[in-house]
Amino acid sequence: MSIPQKPKSSHWADVTAFRIIKEKGDKPRYVCASGITPSGTVHIGNFREIISVELVVRALRDLGKDVRFIYSWDEYDVFRKVPKNMPNREDLETYLRMPITMVPDPWGKEESYARANEKEVEAILPEVGIFPEYIYQAKEYTSCRYAEGIRRALERRDVIRRILDKYRAEPLPDSWWPVVIFCASCHKDTTTVEHWDGTYGLSYTCSSCGFKEALDFRRQGNVKLRWRVDWPMRWREEQVDFEPAGKEHHSDGGSFDTAKQIVREVYDHEPPVTFKYDFIGIKGQGGKISSSTGNVISLKDVLEVYQPEVVRYLFAGTRPDTEFAISFDLDVIKIYEDYDKCERIYFGKEQVDPKKLERERRTYEFSQVERAPASMPLQVPFRHMTTLVQIYEGDLDALMAQEFPSVSGEEARRLRRRAQCAWNWVTTYAPEEFRFSLRVGDESIEDLPVAHRRVVQRLYHLLADGWDSLDEVKLGEAIYAFCEEEGIAAREFFPSLYRVLLGKDRGPRAASFILTVGKEKILTILGRYL
Repeated sequence: MSIPQKPKSSHWADVTAFRIIKEKGDKPRYVCASGITPSGTVHIGNFREIISVELVVRALRDLGKDVRFIYSWDEYDVFRKVPKNMPNREDLETYLRMPITMVPDPWGKEESYARANEKEVEAILPEVGIFPEYIYQAKEYTSCRYAEGIRRALERRDVIRRILDKYRAEPLPDSWWPVVIFCASCHKDTTTVEHWDGTYGLSYTCSSCGFKEALDFRRQGNVKLRWRVDWPMRWREEQVDFEPAGKEHHSDGGSFDTAKQIVREVYDHEPPVTFKYDFIGIKGQGGKISSSTGNVISLKDVLEVYQPEVVRYLFAGTRPDTEFAISFDLDVIKIYEDYDKCERIYFGKEQVDPKKLERERRTYEFSQVERAPASMPLQVPFRHMTTLVQIYEGDLDALMAQEFPSVSGEEARRLRRRAQCAWNWVTTYAPEEFRFSLRVGDESIEDLPVAHRRVVQRLYHLLADGWDSLDEVKLGEAIYAFCEEEGIAAREFFPSLYRVLLGKDRGPRAASFILTVGKEKILTILGRYL
């Protein structure tokens, strides 16, 4: 074990890992933490924190460090609002003010609403190579694990109140307590602390049902610390060395700011190393992603269009404090192109200056679900893949068998995943001009001008007699020559050609498209015009 002299690279994850070791010293194990309240769909904005921590964990492990990566489900929080994208909203409203774990699953599959949201995330994170250790806070609280932390907060209530009051327009009342008690009768947090005995005894009354009780929170787990106290208490409990937070938490007087002060003055512990991360938007849709408003795109949604390595690339290649938007429009093609370029740079197939080479190589390594491949995989540009999947009408088995018969193993898996993403994008998000259907089985023919029909006929004979000698350049030149010889402008002919092939005026680059479709299908279509 040793303290490195400098970061492994200039990548932000390596710089953060170096800072953790420098500030926390040479430790046998480092603890990196993340977490969220599963009060609604865990969206791609929440995922930014998860993957940001995971990238730092990888950076630490690449330095030979032992790392515990924990992810807390803050499921013992209060159910405050029913998200707009939930079914059976009226039924869910009857559970407001209860712990989220007591709210039933509106889909009727899991033991609770919280668990339904948790399992969706836990099932999909392995697809992008993320494997945290999950901590379920309802279990921790109800097992009374935090009794000593609760007592410390009660003992130093005045200190906590002083810290919080510094950032409030009006001070907290003398009746304020750093704990929430869920009523043992109706399970709501609509309770008032009546007395604390100075050790582990609390008494309360509930305004919702009138229930009264005196309890010992070493034995009854319905007492919970308020969020701004709970967070620093758990930093000490789990010995957390690193945890990022969104920019709203990092504002002056925000929850991270007050947590730093509380963990020092109440729990006699140093806060973790941190950084703030910015919001993620959805291109074309303004504002912050929010579970409560139903304005959500989940990781599952993103993986429908972006293969796992490209999802990781989006986050590894962007500094956490930079806001960006997830795109489902034509930018999807550009993002795939950027990833492919990064891959070519990593394998030395494209030359860049040394500084960019270091950055791109590290970004590529962080983009991989596991380790980087030993040799460069076969690259099929996403734009070209959108053409292939439409030619094969979404039949990926046929596509892989016909187009990539010699590709196998992990390389085949990645290609098939890209093909699936291309098909999903074309059928769900792509602009209309990107979508087409070959007219192989369509017996109807276009009413073409005589000169246009003659060009189609000449094209048929060229392809029938000389297919094997043609490439994209030669075929393109031949089409232009035919048009000139027939006395028509090529720009006037191409809409006719696309109507013949696709039944629409526009389509992919004609020469490349014809060769991609294949001799048999193309001659079947053009043969109707002989």
